[in-house]
Amino acid sequence: MWGSQILLAVIGLSAGIVVAGGLFSFIIELGVVADFADRTHTADKILLYEDSVAFGGILGNLFLIFQIEIPYMKWLLPVFGLMAGIFVGCWAMALAEILNVFPVFIRRVKIVRYIPLFIAGMAIGKGLGACLFFSMRW
Repeated sequence: MWGSQILLAVIGLSAGIVVAGGLFSFIIELGVVADFADRTHTADKILLYEDSVAFGGILGNLFLIFQIEIPYMKWLLPVFGLMAGIFVGCWAMALAEILNVFPVFIRRVKIVRYIPLFIAGMAIGKGLGACLFFSMRW
């Protein structure tokens, strides 16, 4: 009984660490943190910024899992929302910058005539995925 519970805990913790490490690596690799450091002229503190991203993710998970109450959260919620919105917006812009690979790919593969179909396929796929996601939640 205890052995199987411990094994499940180790497997779950290991899988969580791997997924979180992948997500944080993706955020760092997108250049969001480096872009902030570059724009604020504080590149010498980039390791601190990267550690802060990881620490924020860890704290967020702990608050979510253990449902820790934060005092005066009604007053802090708008600040958190603003900061989260800024972060997500910067993450989206970093993704948009990385997506500059599409023009190069389209020219190399020579599918210039099919660009409207390519874009429509991505839009339809995104729409169907969102519909499926939200219909499965209810």
